[in-house]
Amino acid sequence: MKIDLNKPGELTLENVRTLIASKDDSTHRQIRVSNDGFLYLSDDVGNRNLDGVKFRLETLDPFNGYVGADAAKSDSWVESVYRTVKKNRESGFTGYVDFME
Repeated sequence: MKIDLNKPGELTLENVRTLIASKDDSTHRQIRVSNDGFLYLSDDVGNRNLDGVKFRLETLDPFNGYVGADAAKSDSWVESVYRTVKKNRESGFTGYVDFME
């Protein structure tokens, strides 16, 4: 699943919730935003395969409740991801985001 940040109204709490629920918590994942404006949950983590990536959040370790259906039920986690992506997208930030809003 990808969220098209170029389309007004696509970055919503519910779409972020759906994104978080779209994969399981069994392996490392990373929330990334591509240069062309798509928010997605990547199986590539850390500094691997960053061509075309505008910014990325910290790597989400497996079995810690950051990804999957249970993680998507956490309003505070979903809101944190939403605020962090929104702020960094609007500011034009590039690189590694090490602080969640």
